[in-house]
This record gives sequence, C-alpha cells and structure tokens, in this order.
Amino acid sequence: MPDTGDSRIRLAVDGHVALVTIARPEKLNALDYEMVAGLERAAHLIELEQGVRVAIITGEGEKSFCAGGDIEAWSQRSPQDFGMAWVRHGHRAFDALARLRQPLIAALNGHTLGGGLELAATADFRIAEQHVKLGSPETGLGIIPGWSGTQRTVRRFGSQTVRRMALLGDIFTAEEGQTLGLVDAVVEKGRSLEAARVMAERIAKRGPAATQATKMLINAAEREEAERALETLAGSVAAASDDLRLGLAAFRARKPPEF
Repeated sequence: MPDTGDSRIRLAVDGHVALVTIARPEKLNALDYEMVAGLERAAHLIELEQGVRVAIITGEGEKSFCAGGDIEAWSQRSPQDFGMAWVRHGHRAFDALARLRQPLIAALNGHTLGGGLELAATADFRIAEQHVKLGSPETGLGIIPGWSGTQRTVRRFGSQTVRRMALLGDIFTAEEGQTLGLVDAVVEKGRSLEAARVMAERIAKRGPAATQATKMLINAAEREEAERALETLAGSVAAASDDLRLGLAAFRARKPPEF
C-alpha cells in the first residue's frame, strides 16, 4: 500500500483503480493538519501511478464521509495563521485532488458537511447513500466555507444552491442533492463504494489518454486549471513530434538542429 504519510489516509491500488479512504470514523472522519497533508500526498501518488485510470475517495464507517476540518485543529489558531496556513493548506490538497489527471469519484458513505462537501466537490462524480445529508454550515459557527466552498462549489453546483447551504444553512438529503446536482446517483445504505467501483470500471474501459485529456479540458472550461491543462496537452503534442527527436539528437551531437 502506498504511504501517504498518515495512517488515517489510506491509499490502495487495485488494477486501474486507486482507492483513498479517510479512516478516522471516531471523529466522523474530520480532518486535521496531518490528514490534509496525507490527502495531498495521496493525490501526488495517484498521479505517478501510470496504470491508474480512475480514483475513488470515501470515508470509513457509515456516519460520515467527512465532517470537514476538525474544530480542535483550527479553532485555536491566530487569524493570520488560520488564513495563511490552515486555509491555504487545505486548498493545496483539494486542488491536487480536483486536478488529478484521472477522473475522481466520491463515494459518500455518510454525512457530507462543511469541508467534507468541499472535498466531495473535488470529485468528477458523487454517489451518495440514502441517509446522507449535505450542506455548508460554517457561517453558523461564525466562519466561512474556506476550502473553495464559495468558489469550486459554485462552479460545480451553481451559485443559488450554494447560497441556500452557506447563507441560509439549508441541509439537503441525498435525494434532494441529486435533484439539485450535488450528487449524481443515490444508492442504498452501504452500497456507495460498490456503486463507485462499477462506475470506475466503466471509466477504465474507455481510452485513457482521451479520457484524461477530456477531463482536463472540462476543468479548463470550469476555470479549474486552464493554464496547466493547455500546457499539458500542448506539451504532449510537441513530445510526440519529430521536432523533439531531431532537437534532442542535435543537442546530444552538439550540433544546431535542422528541423
């Protein structure tokens, strides 16, 4: 099993599918600083696995997919440290997941609130179990949804739905979430990971290069990573050309290239 640096963030690779499990059920899978770093590390490891075509993220237990940031981990920080360390730290990890070259599926095994919803928003698809509740309750605690809870969530779920969750405090059921576009499918309790694996196999059977390129283009359309997507795709085209072969040969021979 690849090492994420934190035993509560487990990464397993089975064939073309990588599985990330948040394993802190006694705390409703709430994230502390080290766990956030583990999520970022997991994303980087998945990127490096050439055989991985799709990834799944889920939580351990049946009560919570992820309860967001552990209040004890951030509530005692100074305002400057909260913004410059905790919020930025979470953005790095969540950006790494959202910008994976492989499609990412979130199997929502339990309640998905606050930072947990922001984590679920990094996925390309979300499968929720029937008992799941979704929302952004942060303003009720006097804090903002800080891990792209007013940015990526708006791009992916729509501004009015985010307003209802973040400004009114509305909490949605899985079925309501499917109607609103928060989740793509609703399944029976205990079946989200199974359903995610079925979806992953469908994705894995498609052309991997085309699938990854298409994901990056969709991300670019959502302003998720336009610069990196363009340079990645253009770099792939250049690397496949005779120009690179001729240029490298001339460099090694210490001669000017003749394109």
